[in-house]
Amino acid sequence: MNYFDQVTEAAEFLKAGMGSLQPRIAIVLGSGLGAVADAITDPIITSYDAIPHFPKSTVEGHAGRMVTGRLAGVPVVIMQGRVHYYEGYSPREVTFPMRVLGALGIRSVVLTCAAGGIAERYHVGQLVALVDHINLMGWNPLVGVNEPRFAAHPGAGQRFVDMTEAYSKRLRFLAQKVAEEAGSPLEEGVYLAVTGPSFETPAEITAFRTLGATLVGMSTVPETIVARHIGMEVLGIACVTNLAAGLGGEPLSHEEVFAAGSKVEHRLTRLLEGILPKMAALA
Repeated sequence: MNYFDQVTEAAEFLKAGMGSLQPRIAIVLGSGLGAVADAITDPIITSYDAIPHFPKSTVEGHAGRMVTGRLAGVPVVIMQGRVHYYEGYSPREVTFPMRVLGALGIRSVVLTCAAGGIAERYHVGQLVALVDHINLMGWNPLVGVNEPRFAAHPGAGQRFVDMTEAYSKRLRFLAQKVAEEAGSPLEEGVYLAVTGPSFETPAEITAFRTLGATLVGMSTVPETIVARHIGMEVLGIACVTNLAAGLGGEPLSHEEVFAAGSKVEHRLTRLLEGILPKMAALA
């Protein structure tokens, strides 16, 4: 079975369990942020293990479940955890879930992630809206045969994808407005992606700052590239779970990342509950 057929089979499996619910918005939850899915009403929960061809999460803080239901009254699909290249998956496997979301008819996706803060103005627990990214993973998920049938919208599915506006300006504007109304304005930042799983060295962080990065992490960018190939709008929200190497004075650990993410889950939930109705009105 080819890749396109595998994606189609996985999407059809999920559709069969959704009934009349037809979500047009998806949310991907990063490390330590999985509890946002607890706010879903009438949830339909499907383990990644049960979905045909779907990669399995192996990292702590990634439950590995697809949760479908309503958040703030809006039909949504939530990925409670993602997979990463450093787990041993291929680029196609890493972005397989995003292809499945496209086949489900998702038009907009909110990509959340844990990130190391490079900018001095950031503090642990801060939420940051992504304005752009730098891909230093050394690979691109679109390498290989182009499959235009993955396009969810007219004009998408092209061999060469425009990344001028990788992260939607209008969705970012909505997020900023909701955050300001709640009294917690969102910072903005540029996310630099590396493969991991080792954390970065202080010298690398110095180099990344010179390149213009304000955040660093090990995910999100491949998903963004594939989402744009499909034609989906992307809203990226990073949680600063640690200060990058050489900035905090303490050794870095995944436990620290997970703990910091867990502390901000409720704030992220409130932000999403404010954003989703406005996103749905645009869909």
